[in-house]
Amino acid sequence: MLLRFVSRILLCVLVLAGCSAGHDPARGGDMATVQEARLPAEARQTLELIDRGGPFPYPKDGAVFGNFEGLLPAHRRGYYHEYTVPTPGSRDRGARRIVTGRDGEIYYTDDHYDSFRAVLR
Repeated sequence: MLLRFVSRILLCVLVLAGCSAGHDPARGGDMATVQEARLPAEARQTLELIDRGGPFPYPKDGAVFGNFEGLLPAHRRGYYHEYTVPTPGSRDRGARRIVTGRDGEIYYTDDHYDSFRAVLR
């Protein structure tokens, strides 16, 4: 009986810890988050360029991001814009991107839109 009680308490603690680790309900529901300081150096440099308004090294930087994957909160077309995060050793733009929202949201993906993390500044 005691063993079952302890295992249930342990399960509750693990569930609660998993729900709060790396998630921020105020920034995109149950989406994972990342502190800006923990982003790769190239992503932090891209954020600096975005803050300054450019110039951007890739012609597609600043283009409208369509959110066709539906992983970001739904908004009208034109709400989101994407920027390349250079990948050392890559011959093309690579898979890393910063996506910004009109209201100041920032998202990072390192797997070409298969997943996102809300960036906390």
